[in-house]
Amino acid sequence: MVHLFRTSLGVMALAAAALGAGSSAHAANGPFLAHQALYDLSLVKSRSNSINSARGRILYNFAGSACEGYTSEFRQVSELDSGEGKITLSDLRSNSWEDAGGKSYRFKIETRMNEAEAGLVDGSAERDGDHINVKLKLPTPKNFTLDGKIVFPTEQIQRIIAAAKDGKSLLELSVYDGSDDGQKVYNTLTVIGQPIPADRTASPDPSTADEHMKSLTRWPVTVSYFDREAQQKEGEQTPVYAMSFELYENGVSRQLVLDYNDFVISGAMGKFDVKDSKPCN
Repeated sequence: MVHLFRTSLGVMALAAAALGAGSSAHAANGPFLAHQALYDLSLVKSRSNSINSARGRILYNFAGSACEGYTSEFRQVSELDSGEGKITLSDLRSNSWEDAGGKSYRFKIETRMNEAEAGLVDGSAERDGDHINVKLKLPTPKNFTLDGKIVFPTEQIQRIIAAAKDGKSLLELSVYDGSDDGQKVYNTLTVIGQPIPADRTASPDPSTADEHMKSLTRWPVTVSYFDREAQQKEGEQTPVYAMSFELYENGVSRQLVLDYNDFVISGAMGKFDVKDSKPCN
């Protein structure tokens, strides 16, 4: 179920990045909104009949400012039933910090499956001119560099929103979020649909009822994640996973659909709370 962890981190990256370089949560036209969101997970379909049922939750918390940077806390607990009493319980926890300019990124990730010992990743990345310096503490101390064109999660979502506002339908980015063993880079392809006006009726959830959201445009978005190393070696074009969601112009995501190739899981927003942000002095 490694793909489950990868997709979870993709959700985390988009959630964290959605609050990238925002202003006060209560600014009238502030581009990003600090919030807490809870998503309830359920099985949509199993293409290979490998999963009989799935359930779980994603809880995401965000805090910070453009001056001090942004912190995010993410947790996903999932239970997959593959039949004949085979239950897989996965628990992913992540804490990250990113400065508003996308120059620095710190991350701690813990993954646990059933009763196995937790896998830990702890590291940081600093942008330096045309490259990025990565320092890992866990799982193994290691220093390495990445291409400076690679973006961190905040810039990823900033560029998706900017592309959507410019009327673009496709966006290709390479993204580093510290997932897997801390050395993985994903190539992403984002497909952006036509804007959905604020007055168009949506299937209700706690976000659509919030006063901060009622006047905002949103876009249907699908982000496919490809293994960059596999593409370079083998020309592999099959995504590791894909995420679909409706993305508001203030960065909030609703109606998540997580496609793991073998099976598909939906994430319905069960709770949504806006949080205060301290403006820069």
